[in-house]
Amino acid sequence: MRVVFDTNIFISAFAAEGICSLLLKRARLKEFELFVCPVIVEEIKSVLKKKLKAENEIIEEVMDIIKEASIFIDITKKIEGVCRDKDDDLILSCAVSANAEYLISGDKDLLEIKEYMRIKIITPRCFEMKLAL
Repeated sequence: MRVVFDTNIFISAFAAEGICSLLLKRARLKEFELFVCPVIVEEIKSVLKKKLKAENEIIEEVMDIIKEASIFIDITKKIEGVCRDKDDDLILSCAVSANAEYLISGDKDLLEIKEYMRIKIITPRCFEMKLAL
């Protein structure tokens, strides 16, 4: 199964114990293929540094975990004008470029789309339920 996490899923996974941290653990155990692109990586670093005031050492530890859990790709198919927020178009571009089956997000604008080019856009809880079955 090919999956992309929106930035907010990664941040939630590191900020609190919960469903997102469980999904990241599953990715580290290779229960599915998790793809990430430079746009998402840079956004994670930015949120950790600016909003959460994380120190560089912590950010590096987070990046090490993401490297262990993920397959890094470049955006090869750029999507524009699908989402209200241009940043969400970049997340969608990553999912399309990865030929993902699922885009996992907590972002209401993305979740509203529900599906794009056969990529199902669902919440972390919905994805966990699919994995548990």
